[in-house]
Amino acid sequence: AMLEKAGFKDIKPMDEPGAPGLGIHEMGTARMGRDPKTSVLNENNQIHACKNVYVTDGACMTSAACVNPSLTYMALTARAAAHAAKEIKNIKA
Repeated sequence: AMLEKAGFKDIKPMDEPGAPGLGIHEMGTARMGRDPKTSVLNENNQIHACKNVYVTDGACMTSAACVNPSLTYMALTARAAAHAAKEIKNIKA
């Protein structure tokens, strides 16, 4: 009804699911923050509830700018990898 009121015609629903990967949600599904009650990841991209799991894609970014975020993803991954390496060294010490 909303699309018809906007003037669209010949509206057909998509009832069949697409191939795996076609309906991905690349950003905002694992918010980064200090409070585990309101966020999934800490400042090192670790899952609050499972410190040995790092999420380094766009999931921590709840909004996007008008430019490609690939360099930001790379920076987040580099920082998380450096933190993970430091944590492993601390375990061996």
